[in-house]
Amino acid sequence: MREKTLISRLRDLREDADLTQTQVAAVLHMSQTGYSKYETGENDIPTQVLIRLARFYGTSTDYLLGLTDRRDPL
Repeated sequence: MREKTLISRLRDLREDADLTQTQVAAVLHMSQTGYSKYETGENDIPTQVLIRLARFYGTSTDYLLGLTDRRDPL
């Protein structure tokens, strides 16, 4: 269940920011294809990438992982 939460939250945050997968991939210095595999759950997201995504979106890793519903970090 948490994997679905992570996937949907990543997609929602990206879409809310009006960003493409290509734009987010560029921030992470990776290909769009590689990033897409994170959003589809095909590949696990390394911890360092998860931290970078949380910082980029101004949220917490706990929110991304579904451990809290509070989107803004404390």
